[in-house]
Amino acid sequence: MKSNLSLLLALVGGIVVGMSGVAPHWMHEESLPMLVLCTLIFQVGIGVGAMDNLTAMFRSLDVKMLFLPLFTITGTLLFTLLAFFFFNHESMFDVMALGSGFGYYSLSSVLIAQLKTAAVGATAATQLATIALLTNVARELLSLFSCQVLTRKGGSLAAISTAGIGSMDVCLPSILHASGDQRIVPVAVFHGLILEISIPMLITLFCS
Repeated sequence: MKSNLSLLLALVGGIVVGMSGVAPHWMHEESLPMLVLCTLIFQVGIGVGAMDNLTAMFRSLDVKMLFLPLFTITGTLLFTLLAFFFFNHESMFDVMALGSGFGYYSLSSVLIAQLKTAAVGATAATQLATIALLTNVARELLSLFSCQVLTRKGGSLAAISTAGIGSMDVCLPSILHASGDQRIVPVAVFHGLILEISIPMLITLFCS
């Protein structure tokens, strides 16, 4: 929750600084967002690789659980496609790119801004990236607030799928508390990792 608020405050702060014209020239470099993004992904990789029980966690996975990320991706993209009919003034591929963030607001918004700038201009790309940020923040907030209900009505897998990439970090404590079953931890972590790998590929596909 605090991280979402911090992110929104950072966005508002960046807009204010950008409007004021006090930002140094190097902060306007087009390559800067991608460099920051690569650094972030590298840091995530270090964190995953440094987990003492990483090998044991993956060995404990049931083969059937490997389908969970696939179902999450398929379901998310299907309902995103349905949403297009309510927002048909936008490009279908842009709408699909918005839905392909799976709750990873920082990665999806930076990628969309980077990939769409050349095609539609900086202003339109920034607008689309902002919508992506808010969309994925909303998904994470929804997952956190509905975790108990989802687990009670549909089981822990429903809560993991709804959380998207948040199943391996932000939403994991809430999911674990709601289910009371430690065995869901490797499933939730694996689910989040697969989604993290798929996000750049899907957003690049829809933005190209």
